[in-house]
Amino acid sequence: MSEFKLVATSAMGLESLVNDEVKGLGYKTTSENGKIYFQGDELAIAKTNMWLRVADRVRIIAGEFHATTFDDLFEQTKAIPWERFLPVDAAFPVAGKSVKSTLYSVPDCQAIVKKAIVERLKLAYKRIGFLDESGPLFKLEVSILKDKVTLTIDSSGTGLHKRGYRVGQGDAPLKETLAAALVKLTRWNPDRPFVDPFCGSGTIAIEAAMIGQNLAPGYNREFLSEQWPWIKTSVWDQVREEVEDLANYDQSLDITGFDYDPRMIKVAQENAAGAGFMDLIKFEQRDVRDLTLDGLNGVLVGNPPYGERLGEIEEAEEITRELGRIMKNYPSWSVYMLSSLENFEKLYGKQTTKKRKLFNGFIRTDLYQYWGQRQ
Repeated sequence: MSEFKLVATSAMGLESLVNDEVKGLGYKTTSENGKIYFQGDELAIAKTNMWLRVADRVRIIAGEFHATTFDDLFEQTKAIPWERFLPVDAAFPVAGKSVKSTLYSVPDCQAIVKKAIVERLKLAYKRIGFLDESGPLFKLEVSILKDKVTLTIDSSGTGLHKRGYRVGQGDAPLKETLAAALVKLTRWNPDRPFVDPFCGSGTIAIEAAMIGQNLAPGYNREFLSEQWPWIKTSVWDQVREEVEDLANYDQSLDITGFDYDPRMIKVAQENAAGAGFMDLIKFEQRDVRDLTLDGLNGVLVGNPPYGERLGEIEEAEEITRELGRIMKNYPSWSVYMLSSLENFEKLYGKQTTKKRKLFNGFIRTDLYQYWGQRQ
């Protein structure tokens, strides 16, 4: 097998979780803003795509160099052995971005990279004229930051947050990767009750169930690199067999999702069925004001309404006050709430044990953490 320089990308604030996930799969890592680098072979590409819960995608780094002229960009791109990655009939669109760089015209950079790769492949495969690009898809990206060029190939295709189980969603759905991150940050285990009082389409509860039964997040979907001729089918077969071997389908779970909207309960149930958890997760229509909890040492995780207009903000603040009042009755429960309300602690009536800055899409939020008193 070959060795590649790989990078798992992540949302801001989640790098440490992705770093731990990659390490947990057996790879040495280095990380910086939104990127976790590691070395690996074809099996590593398949394994990380299948198992990373919090990463956005897994990319192959085909080349890195500095360039301040279009000639530099062309010649150094052409010098990369693209025939190692791309078969003669590869379809390879080139996306691009440029930040604080001399070469700031992204369309020009994309066109030059494309032309350089075409020239390299024509030489490597002894072709004259056009390459027909009728074969497997390779999504390339040229990224230039402060004149450093990084050329990558996306091995995931659709982002890793697309698990394949979501058939419906609400107005402001939480990405599956962020939902998984919230569950992991609680350090919950299946011996404890788990409740999402604002479950919406059920994403947090479903991600908790997948973690609870050690089910790979990619078990229900396909990846772009499965189409590539140089990653053998046997590699993917091996990874999928491992998924089955490691899954603990007999693990009992005490996971419940509540929502005031009966339509969302129906959507959550359909999504849970799509993930294979129809009978394992309980979804029930209930307003947070009527919240009651069973058991000790449970975990309450939620993404309550933020409120963007005046009436909505007042409602979001009232919900936070009510939640704080209710949870005084359950001192053994740990509470983790993702909110953009800067006065969350005052409204909740208690200072957090810990607060962590996270982004829900482009919304700056904090994960307010209240650790329970174990009983």
